[in-house]
Amino acid sequence: MELLNLKGAFGMMKVCISGLGRAGSQIARYLLAGDQAKPVSAICSPGSVKAGRDLGEVVGCRSAGIQVYPSDRIESCVFNTRPDLVLDFSTPSAALANAEAFFSLNVRVVMGTTGFSKAEEAELYALADRYGAGLIYAPNITRGVSTLMFLTELASRILNGYDVEIIEMHHNRKADIPSGTAAKLADRLRETSPPGEKLEVPIASVRAGGIVGCHKVMLVGKNDMVEISHQSFSRDAFAEGALYAAEFIQDKTGIYEMKDAMNLDGILADYLNRSAENPPRRFALV
Repeated sequence: MELLNLKGAFGMMKVCISGLGRAGSQIARYLLAGDQAKPVSAICSPGSVKAGRDLGEVVGCRSAGIQVYPSDRIESCVFNTRPDLVLDFSTPSAALANAEAFFSLNVRVVMGTTGFSKAEEAELYALADRYGAGLIYAPNITRGVSTLMFLTELASRILNGYDVEIIEMHHNRKADIPSGTAAKLADRLRETSPPGEKLEVPIASVRAGGIVGCHKVMLVGKNDMVEISHQSFSRDAFAEGALYAAEFIQDKTGIYEMKDAMNLDGILADYLNRSAENPPRRFALV
């Protein structure tokens, strides 16, 4: 899948951005500066000073003629601007309420918000099911992090019995500890445990300075160690991942993750099939 081709038969995909914190604002700037998708509206919390203002001005760009709506006016936002899809980078409580509103109006959602509890994740999935909606749930929104998660799961299965630890580092204003990505990594690693066993996955969190995002997974044996890591250099990585997810979900219903958008299971299956078709040569000893 090339990045990006969001121009369908009826023109460029129209996008609403929900949440104008660090990630959401950077995604807005990225979209305003590019031509991959067209931002048509944005959502902020009720009572925010951003409500009613121009999106470009809110995120430090020139006026764009795009209105920021409070979340209690999502229906007006949708009817006035007709977004094809919403990119949500808000907070768990706001994201759940907003997702239900968008699902009820037949707007697909790329959910990049982090910090969901297990109960909130279950509620989000239930809402998507209830409305027959299109949803990508991706606290691991960058393609690099999605690849990290996939490789980590494979490595854990291969190195069964190794100790595992996760270190995640983010800027000093990030509220959720551990990060949503680290929590999801830990869940995936626990799922690799043999039946009847429970893998312990400690998570160390660092909140300092302006670190965009860094995740390290250490698999440690008695005599060696494997480390798999990912680091974001810019929040543009979030925008690229969100748009990649948007391209995938734009014509679908159902619940997906980034690994579905990236076809990681398919890539692995193709590799295994090619390996089976071309077994290694074996030479007889003489």
